[in-house]
Amino acid sequence: MSHPDTYQIDIAGIKRDLRLFEIKPGVRIAILNILGDTELVEAAARALNDKLSGIDYDYLVTAEAKSIPLAHALGAVANKRYVVLRKSLKPYMGDALKSETLSITTGEPQTLYLDEKDRDRIKGSRVVIVDDVISTGSTLQGIRLIMEKAQATVVAETAILTEGDRATWHNIIALGHLPVWVDGR
Repeated sequence: MSHPDTYQIDIAGIKRDLRLFEIKPGVRIAILNILGDTELVEAAARALNDKLSGIDYDYLVTAEAKSIPLAHALGAVANKRYVVLRKSLKPYMGDALKSETLSITTGEPQTLYLDEKDRDRIKGSRVVIVDDVISTGSTLQGIRLIMEKAQATVVAETAILTEGDRATWHNIIALGHLPVWVDGR
């Protein structure tokens, strides 16, 4: 049973109570943190793989860090490689591509980087973007921009959950949806 400060989800038969977190005065979101939750990650990966079964793609692409376990598990189930966009530039990354996004949880801008070796690997490929929760779409937009620069084609976007009232979420392949709680409504 859910506590008043939590919201219960059921993802592929796995139930979790998500803590509600205030992101700005009067606005709360449910926080899904899949890091370390092997049972949920593997169930979600199997369910998302089923939903992606009719889509022809070469690579999974995700942003650092919380969705990495999902990309890994989905890659294992689908027998596909995955690429991780980093949030900091490392010297070994060579001629990396970059784009800026805005994090809903921190409210701060963040930059995503595609390593030069991954850039060469995905050029001309068909990719599926993977995220844990798609909320504002900012991370998606950042990944899309980098994929365009890398000359890769985004053929699908997938997440465990979508969040909020965005009309565009009908294009996202997801396993569930989270509301946003606004005081007074």
